[in-house]
Amino acid sequence: MSLADELLADFGSDPEDQDHNQEEPNSKDGVHHPISDNDNEESTTTAIKNIQTDNADLTEAEQIEKIVMKEIQDVGRVAKVMQSKYVDEVLKQIDYYSQHEKLQIVGNIEDDPEYRLIVQANNVVVDIDNEILLFIRDHYGEKFTELESLVIHPLDYAKSVKAIGNETDITKVDLKFLQAATVMVVTVTSTTTAGSPLSEHRLNIVMKACDMALSLDAAKRKILDYVQSRMSLIAPNLSAIIGSSTAAKLIGIAGGLTALSKVPACNVSALGAKRATQIGFSTGVTIRHQGFLFHSELIQRTPPDFRKQAQRIVSGKIILAARIDRIHESLDGSVGLKLLDEVTTKLEKLSEPAPKKNVKALPAPDDPARRRRGGKRVRKQKEAFAVTELRRQQNRMAFGKEEMEVGVYDETVGLGMIGQSDQGKLRAAAADSRTKTKLPKHLRNRMDALRSSAGNTGNLDGTMSSLVMSSQQGISLVNPLLAEQQKNKLKEANEGYFSGIWTSVKK
Repeated sequence: MSLADELLADFGSDPEDQDHNQEEPNSKDGVHHPISDNDNEESTTTAIKNIQTDNADLTEAEQIEKIVMKEIQDVGRVAKVMQSKYVDEVLKQIDYYSQHEKLQIVGNIEDDPEYRLIVQANNVVVDIDNEILLFIRDHYGEKFTELESLVIHPLDYAKSVKAIGNETDITKVDLKFLQAATVMVVTVTSTTTAGSPLSEHRLNIVMKACDMALSLDAAKRKILDYVQSRMSLIAPNLSAIIGSSTAAKLIGIAGGLTALSKVPACNVSALGAKRATQIGFSTGVTIRHQGFLFHSELIQRTPPDFRKQAQRIVSGKIILAARIDRIHESLDGSVGLKLLDEVTTKLEKLSEPAPKKNVKALPAPDDPARRRRGGKRVRKQKEAFAVTELRRQQNRMAFGKEEMEVGVYDETVGLGMIGQSDQGKLRAAAADSRTKTKLPKHLRNRMDALRSSAGNTGNLDGTMSSLVMSSQQGISLVNPLLAEQQKNKLKEANEGYFSGIWTSVKK
């Protein structure tokens, strides 16, 4: 029977036989009177019937979510499992088994009555936890609607509601069980909330629900402590890896050892993780899944930078150990210890600093005699790429003078001593013929051929050399040989005159 069916059967009233009276204000005093129990049962029964009819294909948890808890005035009608004889019997059995030490489990672990007790108790606690949260949320929403989105965990939400109550100034309330950032956001949000204080009757209902939630948490801790004490028998290999406390929490939230063995290794880190509260703080530096595994001793002693990788390594070993415990093998936990050694070795290797890079020594200078190519061809190549006189002048700078600069595209090139008037030389630097750019041989031959074809050989013919232009006689034909003879005669006369010995004539 589902919880919705239990609620419907518990009311046990026919809506046609009772009056459907809503809460109406008294015309005389104007005071609102609470709804009677019969009216509450009638309206709640009708709501549950409608939900079961309209949402027949939904799960039990989804049907509970759709129940309007605000119409229910007693939290005991919601948390039926907590007040049932079934839960009392479970807690009594836990007390009984806690007083008797169990030596070993014989046969299949799934058939052991104590193991079934552990699995059933964990499932019951999880269901009641969600039910009471919905009840408190719907009734306390009139006072502080935003509190549900700021405090996600059900137990923390119940503690916050019990601590705040009808207080309007949150700064006077002690919320030390919450994180400092969450307390700050809750305090700021309370100043802008549109809620109104609850009536005394409604506040008592909420406080009663909070007390039941806290008693539920005490029962849950009692169950987990009991499961932790039996971990060495139920899951010895799993306990050897992550400890009894974390192993009990994982088995409880997964729904048993068999259910845990079927969970993919990539989902183990998400078991028991609280949903992150989006309150405007950065989550880029935090690990996404911080569940039971993250808070285990094995992960917490790992450096923070490697905890995410450590969770991935440990998750696979947890599933292997759970499957070994499920088939009731390695009762002494030897396989779990072996897996723990492998995990520890990997984590130590992961935490080691990077090896220092070896400093490689430079080789000893060794310059043996080599055969170097020489000759005319090599000398010409060296001369072609030698530093020219113009480049030497550009590389020099006059002391105390600003050099000239030339802009070339998007760069500026300095000229150095080029173009300096008083650079200490009487003549300009002569160009070195060895560094001049020379035309290739085939181009030089081509130029000579063009000059020959144009008649520009540099030699003049006889006609051009025999014509002389004169201002008095005009153009006259001159004998070149006659001019040469006159030149020779003049030369002989000069030589005869200046070739003798000078003597002084006395008077």
